[in-house]
Amino acid sequence: MKSLGVSSSFLRRWTVSASSDRMYAWRSCTWISYSVRRRRVLESDMDAGRNFEKPSRLGLLFLSNSFIAHPFSLDPLCATQAPACAMCSKYRRLQKRKSRLAGNLPLVDMLNFLCFSPTQWLPCQSVITPPVASAPGLKYEQVLYPIVAVLCRRNEWQEYRVPRIKAQMPPPTSGRVAAFLTLLVTILVTILVARAPVISSAQGPSAPQAPGLRRELRIGAPGVPAVLDPGSALEGTTPLIARQVFDTLVAWREGSTDIEPALATRWNASRDGLVWSFTLREGVRFHDGSPLTSLDVAISFERQLRPDVQTAGRAWPALLRGAPGVMKEVRAPNARTVEIVLAQPYAALLTVLAHPGLAVAKYSTTADGAGRFVGTGPYRVVDASSGRLALEAVPGHWAGQPKSERMVFLDVSADDHAESELDARSLDVWFPAGPPRRNEGTLSAPGLRIGYLTFQTEKEPFSRKTLRQAVAAGLDPAILGLSLERAALPLQSFLPTGVWARREGSPILGGSRTTMRALLRESRWPKEARPTLLVAAETAPLNLPRLAETIQLLLGADDLSLNVQAEPEPTVRTLLQAGAYDFALAEASVIGGDPHLLLYPLSTSEAATKGPRALNFSFYRNPRLDDVLIRASQLSFRTERQRLYQRAQGLLAEEVPWLPIYVRLQWAVARPEVRGLRLHPTGIHRLDTVSLEPSAAVSPAPAVSPAPAATR
Repeated sequence: MKSLGVSSSFLRRWTVSASSDRMYAWRSCTWISYSVRRRRVLESDMDAGRNFEKPSRLGLLFLSNSFIAHPFSLDPLCATQAPACAMCSKYRRLQKRKSRLAGNLPLVDMLNFLCFSPTQWLPCQSVITPPVASAPGLKYEQVLYPIVAVLCRRNEWQEYRVPRIKAQMPPPTSGRVAAFLTLLVTILVTILVARAPVISSAQGPSAPQAPGLRRELRIGAPGVPAVLDPGSALEGTTPLIARQVFDTLVAWREGSTDIEPALATRWNASRDGLVWSFTLREGVRFHDGSPLTSLDVAISFERQLRPDVQTAGRAWPALLRGAPGVMKEVRAPNARTVEIVLAQPYAALLTVLAHPGLAVAKYSTTADGAGRFVGTGPYRVVDASSGRLALEAVPGHWAGQPKSERMVFLDVSADDHAESELDARSLDVWFPAGPPRRNEGTLSAPGLRIGYLTFQTEKEPFSRKTLRQAVAAGLDPAILGLSLERAALPLQSFLPTGVWARREGSPILGGSRTTMRALLRESRWPKEARPTLLVAAETAPLNLPRLAETIQLLLGADDLSLNVQAEPEPTVRTLLQAGAYDFALAEASVIGGDPHLLLYPLSTSEAATKGPRALNFSFYRNPRLDDVLIRASQLSFRTERQRLYQRAQGLLAEEVPWLPIYVRLQWAVARPEVRGLRLHPTGIHRLDTVSLEPSAAVSPAPAVSPAPAATR
């Protein structure tokens, strides 16, 4: 079924139920079941990206981690009104019935073309209405169903409502049942045939192209680099492009952060966990034609371990968060074996090795004397200039032939620039830094970058545990969602969705107001005291000062008044590293989805040293928590590691040295003819599976000019 681009869980279904002497046929979409424990948390988001080319924003919210919908009011004062609080409480109750309610949503395609307006009847047309409408005595009526969104206009809260189509049918006889089943089979076959891609036996670049078919995929993203070095592929668009050009020893599985083979087909660790051996895949070649050997891998890794070399990157120290000295040496005992020697056992090694920053690269000199890094990935660089990077598919790649023969990355940042290029077909896919203005063809999914509230626990007032607990009790995630808008979702766990050790069933935020007042009395908090909340003066893609003002309103309502101090991001980081603040909003990423890469640097005593290397900005020290996190980072069995990380999150929930607030959303906008686009939780998407459908008309290929400087 996947080869046809259609998931069985997304096929239209007909549910016929008897009501006295009438039959009702309900046309609906069977959404992927979203379990409470979310064992395969982001699989539904990935399937949505694969099977719906233009998924609705509201539908994706249903598949995401939070039930909070947007857009909300931009005025934070509205969040304090009683109707707003009541509406948010209603959504929290509905969250418990998410999977059951999802079956009552209209089709995603229908949502895309509806113009939402509050409390009004809306026209709705079914794509398979004509065959059913021919039945005698059929009468349509529209039924309003509330779905998960609210709108605050002029301080008045209204619900969005969309129609449902209910078809009244006479009770079926045996002949009518047979006719109905025949009709149903015909409809399903028609849908499958219409969705099935045209399959050609010619896979290579020399395959004949259908008339009117453009094999070049144009991708827009902010900050396209002119020089591609995997050692510096740590932030922005560079890791995404490096993922297409360079291969890693191991890779993240599609749709998750689990590990699968890449350049290494198998691996094992010594009994003491200090030596990891990797067996390389046979027949792999660099883009310059030279074969891949273990010595090439060793040289590529050693370059990152030598700070004295000018071309050395920052990958190892940046990716090995909390364990910068864990790497000892890299050896090549034979042509197909690579050995990584560690100074101490490190269970997150495979997750780190899957990052493009540690991809295998070889420095090659061209005929004109220019030097560049070449890889073994599905694409190679054929042209690079300011704001433009052109890639060409490599024939005979070990993972299979890419779907697009050519891929061009263009520097596109502003919404106006992106929309004009998409409309002119000069751009096929756009990866914006934040939520796009356009809804058509938009895809979003929770990422692995979280925002959290860190407390300076070494000094008053937040050296008091009860005061930190009072802050957690006073922050309602539903109301925080008003300020987050479309850029992020409220987070109720110390780990974001998609991380395998996430602790479920124990919300961190949103205790009762009574609990908050009791904790304030217990901490003997003087009403005249006003701590300062430090925040970066960043307004896009997420308006952090507005979020800080919402926190100020929520806490001030219960006699915990505070001041908001907005500073430039470099100043905020300097103050955090020096511990010169009361409490602050900060951000961190779970690199690759291993819980060690977030919990260890943010919570242990080792990372609580003031200065440029500080990662634990709360400067919280707890030997018991240190012991749990160190043991979890050295064990090789995931079951035991998960048990320890669950215990660590329990300790954090009790002590509250830092408080999770939100998880950022990642976004993509694609034209209707784009196929195979899937968002990865890490934000480093695999693009060799993306193509244009055969019916896409040829369009001229004007060079997309670099994006104009955005004014904020």
